[in-house]
Amino acid sequence: MASKKNPTTIGFSCGDPNGIGAEILVKVFQDNRMFREATPVFYGTPNLIEAAAEIAGEPEVNWSVVEDATKVKQDRINVVKTHQSPWDIQWGKVDAAAGDFAMHALQSVVNDLASTKVEVLVTLPIHKDAMRQGAFKHPGHTEFLADFANVDEVLMLLVSGDLRVGMCTGHVALKDVPNLLNPKLIKDKTRLMHDSLLRDFGIVQPRIAVLGLNPHSSDNGLMGNEEKRMIAPAIRDLSAEGKIVKGPFPADGFFGAGTHKQFDGVLAMYHDQGLGPFKALSFGNGVNFTAGLPIVRTSPDHGTGFDIAGQGVASPDSLRAAIYMARDIRFNRLEYRELTSAPRNHPK
Repeated sequence: MASKKNPTTIGFSCGDPNGIGAEILVKVFQDNRMFREATPVFYGTPNLIEAAAEIAGEPEVNWSVVEDATKVKQDRINVVKTHQSPWDIQWGKVDAAAGDFAMHALQSVVNDLASTKVEVLVTLPIHKDAMRQGAFKHPGHTEFLADFANVDEVLMLLVSGDLRVGMCTGHVALKDVPNLLNPKLIKDKTRLMHDSLLRDFGIVQPRIAVLGLNPHSSDNGLMGNEEKRMIAPAIRDLSAEGKIVKGPFPADGFFGAGTHKQFDGVLAMYHDQGLGPFKALSFGNGVNFTAGLPIVRTSPDHGTGFDIAGQGVASPDSLRAAIYMARDIRFNRLEYRELTSAPRNHPK
């Protein structure tokens, strides 16, 4: 099995070239100790790293262009050129060409990940409007990666320490959420969370809380019936499978009362129901992890930072956490695979 003493080779898609992605990558690796954890491979153009290094200031970070991800060197940022011409950086500008640039870099790193030239993927932030103005046809990274891996269901899981929040529905309009919810979806997403907590986070008996959809979880049918009709039956079925799943909990007081601390994972019904309290509690140190993929993918829990791009003030904290988490999950999966595939000795 791979040794934790060796750095993990991590592929970084450049994200939107007009945003803060390259800057926060350079800032992370200004601390030379990070090279003990990871050998970074940046997919983009060299001028993005040059500009980021100038913005980040001292100390200098070592980087070099490599022909291919198989030629990477430790103790430096390795740049795999995804375009022959430098990108004309326009900080903070929403641009369809920038969306296509980011898409091409993403496709390049994912292809190298599939051929094991890099070991895990960390995606730097894209701008969804710029991507959609270009040729990108997916709502975001999560959906693109699920499609690439030919996986029917994945789970967007936001993680900060022991706080892990997943979304039953993702990048969809709020008005569409009730029509998308059904007992099967709730059970599928909860099973994905359970299996990820077991395999990716090493939790032997995961405890999962499921939030209600309506205010006060509908107050016994006063405000909607989704809890009684869909969520509670799904929880009963999951409990019958032997999983520790509780709820539906009223979402308004769940986090404020600290109830989330009693669970290893929390399943929210929609995007902002989960991400609002998560980001309030995580203080910019959260990580976005895609559970259910055959590969390991993490990302910072923030966007492109167009309002501060080019100013040298972007925080690298969330990206640093994403790097550590990608590395840890890879080793957790290797250990889990070793444990579950080991032959068992039966008494004669």
